[in-house]
Amino acid sequence: MVDHSYADISLAALYDSLNPWGPGDDFYLDRVMAAGSVLDVGCGTGRLLRGARADGHAGRLVGLEPAAAMLVQARRAEPGVEWVLGDLRARRWEGHGFELAVMTGHAFQELVGDEELRVALAAVRAALSPGGRFVFETRNPGARAWESWTPDRVHHATDPDGRRVRVWHEVDGSPVGDRVTFTETYEGGAFAHPRVNRSTLRFLAPDALAGFLDAAGLEVVEQYGDWAGGPVTATSPEIITVARQR
Repeated sequence: MVDHSYADISLAALYDSLNPWGPGDDFYLDRVMAAGSVLDVGCGTGRLLRGARADGHAGRLVGLEPAAAMLVQARRAEPGVEWVLGDLRARRWEGHGFELAVMTGHAFQELVGDEELRVALAAVRAALSPGGRFVFETRNPGARAWESWTPDRVHHATDPDGRRVRVWHEVDGSPVGDRVTFTETYEGGAFAHPRVNRSTLRFLAPDALAGFLDAAGLEVVEQYGDWAGGPVTATSPEIITVARQR
């Protein structure tokens, strides 16, 4: 459970180690490979687009990421993708006509404010070609995933120099409405002292999520509760959404 807000090279270098390729990546890769042009919003280290290019995707692939340190990792690994520094508030993609836009790694939950969310969704819609699709996932608040973010659940990663790093999370107080604030602590490796980051994520319920999409001119065409394609239920872990221009 790592977000895309890394501004530090030492943290960015750990991202792929902490987040090994999994079923969610397969889900997105299938859709990327079926689209001629793709915008990956909050692309992080660019793993998804790198995978698509390695699998033979010959179309336009654009990765948009606000953290320069993450793009350093992406550019080192795959120069054949357009890597763009910025976010949906700073960049406008009208007229680019992407067949697909994706937002992976629960990056959608980093859109915490109502206006921030409206601006982002409007920008995504404007970037799509007619009938283009936007695919993203957000954790289902009914599953209460944050209750497992406790210091006793330690994750381990290996940095580029082979050093072991311990990572754990701790929720900061109780949720406030649909927002959860937590700390993420890194210990070991290049960190002489524990490094603590504080973040807030938004857990939108299905009805609220549908309302924001509708207001942005996007309609849901597919929705799943897990990466195996199960339905969204009261406690399914995910709300995986495929939306298109209305």
